[in-house]
Amino acid sequence: MSPKSSIAPVRWTPPPVPAARQPRSLQVDVVALPGEGPEDVLIDDDGSVLTGLLDGRILRVGADGRSITTLADTGGRPLGLEWLPDGKVLICDANRGLLTLDQDGRIATLLGEIDGRPMKFCNNADVLPDGTIFFTDSSTRFGVAEWMADLLEHSSTGSLYRLTPDGELTRLITNRPFPNGVALSGDRNTLFFAETASYGLYRLDLTTADAEPELVTMLPGLPDNIARGSDGLTWIAIGSPRNALLDLLLPKPPVLRKVVWALPEALKPKAADIIEIQAYDDDGNLVHDLRGKHPHFHMPTGVRERDGKVWLASIGTTHLATFATPQR
Repeated sequence: MSPKSSIAPVRWTPPPVPAARQPRSLQVDVVALPGEGPEDVLIDDDGSVLTGLLDGRILRVGADGRSITTLADTGGRPLGLEWLPDGKVLICDANRGLLTLDQDGRIATLLGEIDGRPMKFCNNADVLPDGTIFFTDSSTRFGVAEWMADLLEHSSTGSLYRLTPDGELTRLITNRPFPNGVALSGDRNTLFFAETASYGLYRLDLTTADAEPELVTMLPGLPDNIARGSDGLTWIAIGSPRNALLDLLLPKPPVLRKVVWALPEALKPKAADIIEIQAYDDDGNLVHDLRGKHPHFHMPTGVRERDGKVWLASIGTTHLATFATPQR
């Protein structure tokens, strides 16, 4: 086991906790997987679901949850999954960068380094019909195995990038606190992105050069992956409600967070044992606000809606979860 990284915490004052809300009750069914930590979900035309595990495997789960096959092994840690226009799967591999998976199970590297630096935390993506990719590199300080260190340090080293089909890479925004999920608007003129460490959903105008991110809304917890559904909504997996201890420590002397980071894992802040999902329209209006519990599923990190069904993934479980798309 490699030694734990040191942290250099930066003071930050969290925004006020949003007003109390009354989310609708969420009931889910679960599918057990032969491995740990499914981080994202991607739905195929036949209703089957792709997901990536902690050990590097990419699985296909039948629409009914009964058949599970291994498509490939990235040799890294697959996170966000998206379809490319040519039918390949785009894989955000935290350790290896942007990868592709073809129909024959072959893995290829699309982008592994930025400015000569291997990506530490390639996280989530969305893709235009022409193959242009928007993706996040959440941290230059810590890899996925030490994601908690980035939240505690709050040094804001994440960036959002655009990669065109001809290989041109553009850093759209940088010095952000753990940028995570990304999703294009319906007209594809706006890119929504979630920041885990700032609890915010933001939009970026893609039609204006050097546009600055605009806050859409503060979220009730720490958002992870987001994805546009077939229902036209941007679905957000909220990995955990805000942690009172973390909020208390962030504006305090940095040494306190160093002490927390040095604690045994069992004593560090934990994600709550609930399922929390939201969905917004392109104007930033909250359409679905859902909360539930299941003994085999919590800490949702991936969400995908398609054709009346929603699938969830979680790095904290060995299961996927699913439920019918709620009525508006």
